[in-house]
Amino acid sequence: MWKPEEIRSISGFKKPYDIQAFLDSIPYNPTGECRSPRKVLAERKAHCFEGALFAAAMLRELGHLPLIVDMVADNDDDHVIAVFQSGERWGAVAKSNTSALRYREPVYRSIRELIMSYFDFYFNILGEKSLRSWSRTVNLNRFNNRGWATSDEDLEFIGDYLTTVKHYPIAAPAVLAGLEKADRLLMEAVFLGANPTGLYQASGSSSKEKGKRKKEKV
Repeated sequence: MWKPEEIRSISGFKKPYDIQAFLDSIPYNPTGECRSPRKVLAERKAHCFEGALFAAAMLRELGHLPLIVDMVADNDDDHVIAVFQSGERWGAVAKSNTSALRYREPVYRSIRELIMSYFDFYFNILGEKSLRSWSRTVNLNRFNNRGWATSDEDLEFIGDYLTTVKHYPIAAPAVLAGLEKADRLLMEAVFLGANPTGLYQASGSSSKEKGKRKKEKV
């Protein structure tokens, strides 16, 4: 249950973009912890996974299902977003250490179409376009018995669950092998204002450990 003072803060969120504005206003959390939405509201910092959980909790307060989608990258951090529908169209709310992997207006006809809007802006510090797959939507109500929105425990168990759900490939390996790197000006724009401590230190070739959750996103 939310406390009275928390309810006063939450009542300020009238639409999904209000949640995004809050996430954009707080610092990026470069640590590996995963705090609950309650703690994000109190401590005013979040990485992408914490931000997605927070956004999902706040979207639920607005009458949406608390849905998240996992985005898996190669030689880069994974990313998690909260998604919502307006009519039959999908949008997203997200926290990111970069400027281009955040809010999406609800104009997309499918989750795949929404995810593809991130593709050209999802690259590592070497400019390699790194997004490889995305998950089906996960309804966080499945974790209500653990009080995920207001819990004091680390929510890494949700990250562990995301590794078990079905993911869909972005494209065939042969197509991904021929990708061009992001250009310099786009890289400067995307990394503008990023917290250097939270940036994934990409190597010259893929080094991702399979099955390992990486909650922060460049």
